[in-house]
Amino acid sequence: MAKVGIIGGSGLENPEILKSQQEINIVNLYGAPSSPLICGTIEDTEVVIISRHGKQHTIPPSKVNNRANILALKEAGCTHIIATTACGSLREEIKRGDLVIPDQFIDFTRHRIITFFDEFEPGKLGHTPMADPFDSRLRELLINTAKGLKLPIHEKGTVITIEGPRFSTRAESRMFRLWGADIINMSTAPEAILANEAGIPYAVIAMSTDYDSWKNDEKPVTWEDVLEVFRQNVQNVLKLLIRVIPEI
Repeated sequence: MAKVGIIGGSGLENPEILKSQQEINIVNLYGAPSSPLICGTIEDTEVVIISRHGKQHTIPPSKVNNRANILALKEAGCTHIIATTACGSLREEIKRGDLVIPDQFIDFTRHRIITFFDEFEPGKLGHTPMADPFDSRLRELLINTAKGLKLPIHEKGTVITIEGPRFSTRAESRMFRLWGADIINMSTAPEAILANEAGIPYAVIAMSTDYDSWKNDEKPVTWEDVLEVFRQNVQNVLKLLIRVIPEI
């Protein structure tokens, strides 16, 4: 049976979606995860939740212990991972509150540990294929379920992950558009890389909260704006999770 890990992003640190909740504090080879593991069920499916930035959102993007988070879910027996994230829109058609199910990412981070392979074992080189980094079956389930719920959904998109915690300059935001990025965040890389290295199917629900800095007719993004839009639309993310997880 499936056991689903959820990595909760900004605005989703304390989701009340699990039955029979149990909180477990662990430490693994890479240290402590961002938060205790919250274990429970959605219908008959076991679920484990980690809050990416801590339950009180105290961990900046560059300081998230991604290796500890992914390993914690793997050691907890998770067979799939769904991550949630707030994101900025780099396209006019991706509006505030819209959901995007990315199919590609660009890693524009600089200071993060991006692999489990600190060294290679003889005969076991860790050059992990990454052409299609998000699991196709999970993406299809998320897309079809969102359509059934009549949620505003974009079926694909390229997410660029920047280091943060600052937002983009206007020049950077325009450059990312030229590169083909559709949305921007501070979390998907190296999370997706590590999930692939760990052999766990991984997909992302991204919610657009702003237009980053590229639009001259919009004020540049602020953290307060991000949280406000996320709070207004977070129930759509929760509805999608509750409906899709039993189908995995």
